[in-house]
Amino acid sequence: MRERFERLDLNLLRVLAALERCRSVTEAGRLLSLSQPATSNALARLRDAFDDPLYVRVANGLVPTPLAERLGPVAARQLEALEQALGTASDFDPQRSSAEWRLSLSDLGEIVFLSRIAAAVLGEAPCTRLSNAAVPAGRIADALARREVDLALGILDPLQRGLRSAVLFRETYAALAGPDAPPAWRTRAGLSRASLVVASPTATFHQGIEQVLVRHKLGDRIAIRARHYAAIPDLVQAAPVVAIVPETFARMVCERQPLLQLWPVPLKLPQFEIRLVWHECTERDAAQVWLRKQVSALFGAA
Repeated sequence: MRERFERLDLNLLRVLAALERCRSVTEAGRLLSLSQPATSNALARLRDAFDDPLYVRVANGLVPTPLAERLGPVAARQLEALEQALGTASDFDPQRSSAEWRLSLSDLGEIVFLSRIAAAVLGEAPCTRLSNAAVPAGRIADALARREVDLALGILDPLQRGLRSAVLFRETYAALAGPDAPPAWRTRAGLSRASLVVASPTATFHQGIEQVLVRHKLGDRIAIRARHYAAIPDLVQAAPVVAIVPETFARMVCERQPLLQLWPVPLKLPQFEIRLVWHECTERDAAQVWLRKQVSALFGAA
């Protein structure tokens, strides 16, 4: 095996790393700006060099052989380390870049963050593109390590291995209601007689607001459970209800619909940190540093 490695074209390691990440010849070629035939040829040369199939086709893509399971992650880590070592802040030109930025935002995060990020990023880097992958919180570390996403924003655990983070701002909940909401709803006693609305998106921190209301003996006042935050403004406009929602979202809604009312919830509610999270492998990458600075400038991180 050592003799085979000494004869190996080291350019093929980039293909091996891309296949490890994408598990698809087509996607690996796109990542490396290679045609599918060129990528297939490179895979054939890798198979010949190591005398192993490396990746075997199955219904949903490619699966690695035991040898590829050993070699692929090592190649990916070493190439990422080399890329990081070569990068400097002066290497990135936003006006000329055609990067595709991949974010991970929840349903609420997309509403609150995406339009402002798009305006700032595309204003400075007009040839780049943005997409939201909405990775589940439990997969964030893996998705960042595999470069499936560049940045994640939200209520996230920054202590997972390999992650870096910055607190953007601290958030709490607010009450949001229509223009005819009675002043009594602003009190604890009045809120206990109101019909409440909560949003319960799947597998996010904000599912916890219902448990908080239950602890305050207001669980039986929940009249509507919405699947998406986007439904909340119309609900409070149309019905005599009060929604308990994150304050940043409530303020954004009121800017767009100034007749709606917003006030602090008259309960003891938790605060939570909204974080910007990235992987250590991109810590010094020039393009990634630039992107993080744009997002931090928008939402308050130092």
